[in-house]
Amino acid sequence: MERFWQKLTGIAFNRSKDAPPEDTVESCHPLAFAGLSAKTITYIRKLAGERIDNISLYLTALTHRSVVHDPATENIIESNQRLEFLGDSVLGMIISEYLFRQFPASAEGELSSNRSKIVNRKSLAGFARSIDLGDHLLIGESADHNKIINSESALADAFESLIGAIYLDKGIAAASDFILKHVIEHVDFKRIVSSEHNYKSRLIEYTQSNRMPAPVYIVTEESGAEHEKTFTIAVSCSGQLLGTGTAPRKKDAEQLAAKEAMKHLAPGDETSPG
Repeated sequence: MERFWQKLTGIAFNRSKDAPPEDTVESCHPLAFAGLSAKTITYIRKLAGERIDNISLYLTALTHRSVVHDPATENIIESNQRLEFLGDSVLGMIISEYLFRQFPASAEGELSSNRSKIVNRKSLAGFARSIDLGDHLLIGESADHNKIINSESALADAFESLIGAIYLDKGIAAASDFILKHVIEHVDFKRIVSSEHNYKSRLIEYTQSNRMPAPVYIVTEESGAEHEKTFTIAVSCSGQLLGTGTAPRKKDAEQLAAKEAMKHLAPGDETSPG
């Protein structure tokens, strides 16, 4: 696995040959330094390591989507959503390997369930708060700053985006070190595993064991500004409505809908997933 990631990193990004020396980063990335304070740059170097070859990656990682949609914003064309996608994959791989090695007796389904309990919005937001990540987010002037810096969704996205930035800038080893320090060692894994529940997985297990069709999730309502949307999602089975959920992220709304469905189908069972 390590060789595969090293090969993939070298082919896809070719960082080391093209990266500018550290002392020339500021002149090569004027926009990045214009968007980040000296305090935030020091903060990034403390987390990721003194040598930063591409500071603009970290600018993007800290840029909330409200900045892109703010009419007063100029020159900022990308939020952290793409980096979040990458960081989510890197984090998932590292956590998967950790669980695979630490729980050799666990079956695939148990490993997958435990990973989902660790890598979720609530847990990721907790990791972000533990490193004061919200204090360094770049937020649109017209947005509700207090709401965003306290939003589980915004904090979780930024945490994953930071992992993506570290991976692109410094490689899989540096990203692994960050995850080891700020996830695996920083938080009580057993507490998270025992307290977090994946209601969608429980609903699928229930429908399969009872020979029912797979649950179907449909967005029934969207409200709010582009960068502060709220989604209402309904889950049904065989055309029967089982539950609804409302949250800023579709995934979270689906979890709430599945939780309500489990209350309807198996009262009491929704609080004790396997």
